[in-house]
Amino acid sequence: MDTVPVGIEAMNIYGGSTCIDVPGLMAHRGLDTSKSAELMVHQKTVALPFEDPVTFGVNAAKPLVDALSEAERDRIEMLVTCTESGLDFGKSLSSYLHHYLGLNRNCRLFEVKNACYAGTAGLQTAVDFIRSRTSPGAKALVIATDVSRHAVPDDAEAITMDWAFMEPTSGAGAAAVLVGEDARVLHLDAGAYGSYGYEVMDTCRPTPAGEVGDADLGLMSYLDCCEQTFLAYRRRVPQAHYRDTFGYLTFHTPFGGMVKGAHRTMMRKFAKAPRAQIEADFQERVAPGLRYARYTGNMMGGSVFASLAATIAHGSFDEPRRIGCFSYGSGCCAEFYSGVATAQGSELLRELDIEQALRERNVLTTEAYDQVLRDSSAVAFGTRNVELDPVGYAKELGAVHGAPGLVLERISEFHREYGWAA
Repeated sequence: MDTVPVGIEAMNIYGGSTCIDVPGLMAHRGLDTSKSAELMVHQKTVALPFEDPVTFGVNAAKPLVDALSEAERDRIEMLVTCTESGLDFGKSLSSYLHHYLGLNRNCRLFEVKNACYAGTAGLQTAVDFIRSRTSPGAKALVIATDVSRHAVPDDAEAITMDWAFMEPTSGAGAAAVLVGEDARVLHLDAGAYGSYGYEVMDTCRPTPAGEVGDADLGLMSYLDCCEQTFLAYRRRVPQAHYRDTFGYLTFHTPFGGMVKGAHRTMMRKFAKAPRAQIEADFQERVAPGLRYARYTGNMMGGSVFASLAATIAHGSFDEPRRIGCFSYGSGCCAEFYSGVATAQGSELLRELDIEQALRERNVLTTEAYDQVLRDSSAVAFGTRNVELDPVGYAKELGAVHGAPGLVLERISEFHREYGWAA
């Protein structure tokens, strides 16, 4: 057991400045809009050309860093970026984030890539560092940040089934998690986890701007890993029961319907529950964690943290409650772990009002959305030189709130240069 409550001290979710309504996008692409309800995604984040994994990550983490005293900021001794949207084959995103967050230079900076599991990999690495007490009182900052940029098709026939499946749900966003010895948001259960992984070609990014996959294979792998990670967790925590041990359950969320199917399968296998009981249990223990995903789509590495943050902010924590977390990354690796949240953590996250920020974003027309997809080629992976006008571009799109926080201003000899929007 921990001698100190190691875990999450603070966290934030950032869903960008702009989004598009998913049912409208599906109609624009000629897809079956009757299936939009099954996705349980109302809107998805759209990254504008001047937004990238660096801006998303900094804008997610800055409120947490700004809330610290100078002495506390100087104790951040590890910064882990977790992404499948890297901007360079060698240079880590963490170097950019470290600079624009103004952190102490005596800090480990590195990046983790493992599809949507990367955020959990970064979290567990940070927790182990803090728990080891090799530097008592140190903190670690874990930032999961991803951007999905699709190429606009020439015509409706150019859309493959896999592309058509992924575009309405593939979003963007970042989750920032501060890890330390004052786990006010979530105290991670020491030694309580189950890992499971194997090679599978369910979804991947074979090119910097291309995403492909097999939707059916991805679903089967997700369900398999959900079951097997829980079995592995139970071998470490024999008394664990899927229905009775956890006050809430949070999931990596490609889209809400996938989570609902996974929960239904788990309740049938491990609780032998009838349909009505499964639906009631879903609404009570799982649905609170899907609130942010309805506005962002799949945030990839930060998805499980978005589910966790929504659960803690919108759940009932009059008494401490244990939360079970399932994290999955294509390819694949997965983990089931747990922690305890209290009313203090719930209050801290409610003060951030993450959902209100998501509701207030600019909503693009489908025509403007297609224009963004075309214009994003100007900042594609490997771009050497480009000048951007973030504020002017936002106004041209009709983005009434303008450009937010940190924005990409130029790329000069491959070096990305950012500035703070007025």
